[in-house]
Amino acid sequence: MHVLATAGHVDHGKSTLVKTLTGTDPDRLDEERERGLTIDLGFGSMTLPSGEGLAFVDVPGHVRFLKNMLAGVGAVDATMFVVAATEGWKPQSEEHLRILELLGLKHGLIALTKVGMADDDLRELARLDVEEHVEGTFLEDAEIIEVDAIDGIGMDDLREALDRLASATPIAADEGEPRLWIDRAFAAKGAGTIVTGTLTGGGVAVDDEYLLAPVGRPVRVRAIQSHYAQTDRVTPGHRVALNLTGVSHDQTARGDVLVRPDTWWMTKTVDCSLSVLDSLGHEVSRRGAHVAYIGSGEFAVNLRVLGDQALAPGTDGFVRLHLPTALPIRPGDRFILRESGRSETVGGGQILDIDPQVRAALARPDRSVDRVITERGWVEANVLRQLTGETRQANIGRWVAAPAAIEKMVDEVRTLVDEAGPLGLDIASLDDRQRAALETINEAVVNVGRVTLGEQVDPLAGHRFIAELEAAPFSPPAPEGHDPAEVRELVRRGLVVAKDGVWFAPSAIDAAARRVAEMLATKPSGVTVAEVRDAFGCTRKHALPLLAILDGTGVTRRREDVRIGGPRLPEV
Repeated sequence: MHVLATAGHVDHGKSTLVKTLTGTDPDRLDEERERGLTIDLGFGSMTLPSGEGLAFVDVPGHVRFLKNMLAGVGAVDATMFVVAATEGWKPQSEEHLRILELLGLKHGLIALTKVGMADDDLRELARLDVEEHVEGTFLEDAEIIEVDAIDGIGMDDLREALDRLASATPIAADEGEPRLWIDRAFAAKGAGTIVTGTLTGGGVAVDDEYLLAPVGRPVRVRAIQSHYAQTDRVTPGHRVALNLTGVSHDQTARGDVLVRPDTWWMTKTVDCSLSVLDSLGHEVSRRGAHVAYIGSGEFAVNLRVLGDQALAPGTDGFVRLHLPTALPIRPGDRFILRESGRSETVGGGQILDIDPQVRAALARPDRSVDRVITERGWVEANVLRQLTGETRQANIGRWVAAPAAIEKMVDEVRTLVDEAGPLGLDIASLDDRQRAALETINEAVVNVGRVTLGEQVDPLAGHRFIAELEAAPFSPPAPEGHDPAEVRELVRRGLVVAKDGVWFAPSAIDAAARRVAEMLATKPSGVTVAEVRDAFGCTRKHALPLLAILDGTGVTRRREDVRIGGPRLPEV
């Protein structure tokens, strides 16, 4: 399936052609039918002679409805460019062609309409006029089909030409990252909210959950219709109508966009290329009321020219656009820039960077993934995909990092380990990037949660403080004269037990548990602190912490002023 947009001057027969080809009148509004003038987007679809499907987005030709035209051409594959043989090339023919060029369209054909109302000379002049105006554009080699939808002249030739165009136009890629720019939102009786658009990036299925941007509202797909048929799933490149739950029709509008959560980067600032139309009568600078057309949306933007103060007509340059709200945009997306104050098209271009890191005065944007990595230093692989649209395998931990950034982090971790001394560096003190860098250091040795560089003698092995505690198990000395860091590490490793400012050897705790078990065997009703103190030959200062440790480990339980046996009381 391909989606084509009509283009061309007002009253040159775009809607009539679509109606004749598809059997559907794209002028769906009463006002359009009454005035005989296309005001908003219209739609239709047909089956080509080859059996392939083709959908049309019919756009207004009148300059007053140009913003509606722009909403319809943002995601199409090709164009059917319409010029009336009776009038030839007109101002909106030129503007529509320039817009399609700026949007990067590569495929199309030209329908020379109303030939039944023109003699041979007028038809030949119109053809020569069209060929002259499309010279140097993507339509330079396009087929020109002479047709008259009212009289039926050339319609079979047009269908065959459309078939050839469709076969030569690439099918939309399925990258598993669907995005639907909404061009219509309305309520259907008995169904609720319906939104329509041209699907790109990936497929959509019933019950899929999406994020409605820019409002950030989660929604679910209840039902899908594509080209007037119900379906459970639709692939990219189709016109679709989605029945949504989770949002009312008055909470969404043209220019909103549906994406899968956590697959698109939401941004309010983008760096772009800008090609300024040579027909523009003034330079482009930050002055003016600029509007950017992205997808199906119209967004007031603040513009900053990068590197220069202004861009002259007919030149190319770079600009930074500040959007009023965060949108799911990706490098490679196209935009059209207009100046609302003068009501004129300024130019258009391609989005290059969706999260600029360099200030505007120094920014030189491009589509390079390596530039993005270098400017950020470290980028999570999934985030890099969102930022660039390209996939790179992580080269350190879960990150894609620049070599210089990795080297700097490795040096930083080495310094931290060296400064930690013989005990080594507590790995818990490192952040995720530092831990990833640590894993690249071959000589790093990890022992009980601490890292040293190279094999080193454990400074805590046979530590003198442990021997001092074991020598006086129930009246242990304070750690005076010992390095506080070493004492803390002894406690952390479980080589020393600390409680309420008193330190014990683990063997003292085991001995105390056995001694208390023996006391309770002869006195099950419980033992007092004084009895424990006398039995251990220690002071109350040491007896209380010992009993608190035994309570905490389930050896004993406190009942008022005595200790009774707990679930972990040793057998005697």
